[in-house]
Amino acid sequence: MSNANDINRQAEEAQIKKNYQKMVEEITPKANLWQRCLWAFIVGGIICVIGQAIMYAFENWLGMTPEDAASWNTIILIFVSVLLTNFGIYRNLVSFAGAGALVPITGFANSVASAATEFKSEGWVFGVGCKIFTIAGPVILYGLVASWLLGMVYWIISLF
Repeated sequence: MSNANDINRQAEEAQIKKNYQKMVEEITPKANLWQRCLWAFIVGGIICVIGQAIMYAFENWLGMTPEDAASWNTIILIFVSVLLTNFGIYRNLVSFAGAGALVPITGFANSVASAATEFKSEGWVFGVGCKIFTIAGPVILYGLVASWLLGMVYWIISLF
C-alpha cells in the first residue's frame, strides 16, 4: 500500500510542478531580446556621447588639460546620476534601457545612491552609512586587491 501512495504522491507533485510551470510561462512578460539590446545600445551610447561632449567642452571651451577634463567629466556624470536616482528617474531609465544604463560609471553611481536612499529611513549610521557600501564595498575591495597584486607583479618584473 505504501508504494501505491508514494506513486500517487509523486504523480500529484509532478502535476503540481507542471501546472506551476505553465502558470509561470503565462504570467511572465515576453520581452523582445533584439529590441531590448537595441535600446541598451542607444541609451548607453547617448550616455557616452554626453560624456564626450562634456570632455570636448572642458578641453576646447574652458582650456582644460585632458586629464582635468576627464576628472570633471567623471564628477559631473556621477553627480547627475545620483541626482536622477534620488528623483526616481534613473530607475525608469534602467528598466527601459537595461544594461545600457547600468554599464557606464553612471550605473555604478546609481547602484550606490539607490542603496543609500533606500535605507535612509533607518538613520544616517545604520541606514545610509551601512547600506551605501552594499554594492560599492565589494567593488572597492576587489579593485584595491587587484591593483595591489598587479602592482606587485609589475614591481617584481621591473626588478629584472
